[in-house]
This record gives sequence, structure tokens and C-alpha cells, in this order.
Amino acid sequence: MNIGSRCIGDKESPLVVVEIGINHGGSLDLAKAMVDAAYKAGAECIKHQTHFVEDEMTEEAKSIFPPNADMSIWDVMEKCSLSRDDEISLKNHTENLGMIYLSTPFSRSAADFLFEIGVKAFKIGSGEADNLPLIRHVVQFQQPIILSTGMQSITSLQKSVEIINNSGVDYALLECTNLYPSPAEIVSLQGIQELRDAFPNAVIGFSDHSIGPYMSLASVALGASIIERHFTDTRYRIGPDISCSMDPSELKLIIDRSQEIFIARNNPKRRSIEEESVYKFARSSIVADRNLKRGEIITSNDIWARRPGNGQIPAHKFDDLVGKTINKDISKNTQLNWDDFV
Repeated sequence: MNIGSRCIGDKESPLVVVEIGINHGGSLDLAKAMVDAAYKAGAECIKHQTHFVEDEMTEEAKSIFPPNADMSIWDVMEKCSLSRDDEISLKNHTENLGMIYLSTPFSRSAADFLFEIGVKAFKIGSGEADNLPLIRHVVQFQQPIILSTGMQSITSLQKSVEIINNSGVDYALLECTNLYPSPAEIVSLQGIQELRDAFPNAVIGFSDHSIGPYMSLASVALGASIIERHFTDTRYRIGPDISCSMDPSELKLIIDRSQEIFIARNNPKRRSIEEESVYKFARSSIVADRNLKRGEIITSNDIWARRPGNGQIPAHKFDDLVGKTINKDISKNTQLNWDDFV
């Protein structure tokens, strides 16, 4: 899977998607400041949320209150959304820094707008993961899709994935828990493998709403190729998503440590050249465990394994020596060599 020139998959470094979302509270200046803070921490991808409230919701939304807010979902999004011109300015600012700009469309008009301004991929949020008309609309643009799967099951995702598969676009599925923040008791790292098993054509990732870096880093060890986290320049800000947002120091930690975990995840089990110096002192060699006389037949009581491991016969060859005949006198605790035997 490619987003622009960025390759994403099992053999590529994990892509950390930095979601400023609505943490800017509707301020373009603050949104740009968050982008700058993420850039300085090493980010390569910024994600926004594109809300055109009149096309996104009906009047009933004015009486629905999210659990992490003290106003209706209509009022939250109306307050926190950017204008079209502001979003274009934010996208340009992000791309001028050399980063990828993504956004989540929550309506048909938002999807059309994002395509018109040239986003390189679409992020579909968990709430829209089974919004079949929106997904059918988005796949027409023939751009890669990242689909979060919170509040879904493998069964409920089947139709959406079928639509994306049939369109021929590259796509990723993100394991996700949609509680802000998500305690460990309801986070499913196992879901990463379940998505991989159920949808083998998809790139698999993890959208993390927990507190701290630990679930994100664990997801990389389990094969996640994308990590998505909410982001704020400082946790002292107020907003519905701040509680589960990383700050610049945590972002840098996730970027650096996820790269290390990715490297280790793909290393085969082997004895490395770098371990040779350790091998010599940490391993053991076969030695005489008593004074041995020429012509004696070795039993397991005559020999032992002791450090260091620089001797000719390593400890794992212990059984090979039992029953062999010694060809010279050897004093106790002397390392044995193969030519000491007939």
C-alpha cells in the first residue's frame, strides 16, 4: 500500500498517523501550531477531521451528547470544525513541511472537498465503517483508504471491505476501541490478528485511544503497520479528545521505539556476529571434572561444563564425549579438545 511515495506494509517501518482531529477547537492558528509541534517531534503524517455539519447531521444530533463532552455532538463539531479555506491553508502548511496530509470525511460533501483539494488517501472513521453509501462514494475517487473498525465486528465489516476490495483501491484496517480514553480492560490487541486472518488483502494497523504509549508499541510487536493516535501540543488544553492525546514527547517516543520494535520483529532467530564476544565468557566449555588418565573411558561423572566458552568443545557436545577413550593424562578443570580422544 502506498500513500503518495510512502510505502506501508509488513516490511516497511510503521506509519505513525498523528491525529490533531478537532483538538484545535476551530482555530487555524492552533491547528498549525500543533502541526509544527508534531513535525519537530519527527512526524511524517498529519490527520485532520473534515466536518461540514449541515451535510453530516440532522437536527436530532442537537440532542445527542457524547460521553466526553458537555454539549451536543452538533455543537461540538460546529465549534471545532475549520472552514474550507482554513483547511486548505492547514493542508498546504502540512505539506510544505514535507508531511502527508490526511483527513476523515464525515459526509459526502466533505469527501468531495477532500478529493478536490488533492488528499492522497482517505481515512474513514469507526462510526462510518459500515456507512455503505459513504464508502461507495469514497471508493470512486480511487485513492487508498484507511478504515478504523471500532464498534464493529468481523461480520459487520464484511460488506464494507467487499466494496473496497471490488473497487481495486489499496486499503488498511485499523483495530480500534472507541472510548475516550480506552482502559486496557476493553482494548483488544488480539483484534489485530483477527483482522489479519479475516481480511488477508488488507494492511493492518491500530488506532489507539488508550492513555500512554504502551498499547501502540505493543501493536507494532504484533504486526501493526500503522499507528494512529490523537495529538496535542500540550495536555493542558481543553477538548473532548485531549484525555487520550499524546504530546510531542510521547509522539517522539512512539516514533523512535516503534521503529526499534519493527526492526526486532523482523529479525530472524540466529546467533549474531555481535554476540561472539559475549559467547566466549557467557557460555561454557567441556572440562575434566577430575584428573584423567590415558586410556580411561569417559563417563558422565568424569567431565563437566564450565565457563568460559572459548574452549574447543562446547557444553552442548557433552553427551558426544561419553564413551570415548582419553589418549593422554589430563588434570582436573582443564578444557578438553577433540584430539584428546582416540
